[in-house]
Amino acid sequence: MNNPIEALPVLSDQLKIRSLEVKGAEGPLAARLYTSGDAGAKRDMLLVFFHAGGFVGGDLEDADMFLRHLADDSQHVAVLASAYTLATAKPFPAAVEDAHAVLVWAKKNKAKLGWTGKQLLVAGIEAGANLAAVCALMSRDRGGPALAGQVLVMPMLDPGLTTCSMREIQAEPELLDVADACAKAYRGYLPNAADRTHPYASPLQSSRLKNLPPALILSTEDDPLRDEAEQYGAKLIGCGVKTTVRRMQPAPLKDAGARNECACRCSALGEIASFIAGLERSETPSAA
Repeated sequence: MNNPIEALPVLSDQLKIRSLEVKGAEGPLAARLYTSGDAGAKRDMLLVFFHAGGFVGGDLEDADMFLRHLADDSQHVAVLASAYTLATAKPFPAAVEDAHAVLVWAKKNKAKLGWTGKQLLVAGIEAGANLAAVCALMSRDRGGPALAGQVLVMPMLDPGLTTCSMREIQAEPELLDVADACAKAYRGYLPNAADRTHPYASPLQSSRLKNLPPALILSTEDDPLRDEAEQYGAKLIGCGVKTTVRRMQPAPLKDAGARNECACRCSALGEIASFIAGLERSETPSAA
């Protein structure tokens, strides 16, 4: 694996970033489209990405550097990063309804995105990875849009905060802020305790995980979210979903929002590029 503190490669001068609006469940949402390579070419694959922030914070700027490198590493893929309703404005299920609505909007607006409509992926970091996982469930349950894959980077999947890695981190004084931030995030996102077992809030609790798209799940050795990510991967595999689970090298989480930097500096970019290449080789179909 790559050294987590090594310098990132220089971005190419072909990288293009465009601000636009997409349609959420109840109105317009800010978004950015990242592409690299031939500016005039239509991409067969679109990756829709949701940012971190524990459901209560974060914005498009947080993962900007990560997405620049992601688009530059996979120049045949268009990357669409979308905002979503934060729990500070409206709690669950507002964010997940927005996330699924963005996928529906993207499918209907292929021309605006320079996308052929052939393959659609969903991805996210931390809370955004929760939304990505839930989008896979919602798309299956609601008859689309069909997804070619899902990429979950250090996902938040367990509102109960019961895993061993979460309990271990709570015993480390210097990392208590990270664990506390996770608990605070869920209190804001899921103020109704009954929602904490809803599969669209906690995919890890779902008993219906069959017929989902192939998954790449990335955790890191020293992240409190590590075990829930890996448990979810094991459940997907048990349900027959083609799933790759990778535990990346440790990278210091200086604060609760450091996962964007961690993913950028660790081997996440290479793992995602390999996963995308595998999907292209398999020519997974999507709905027209």
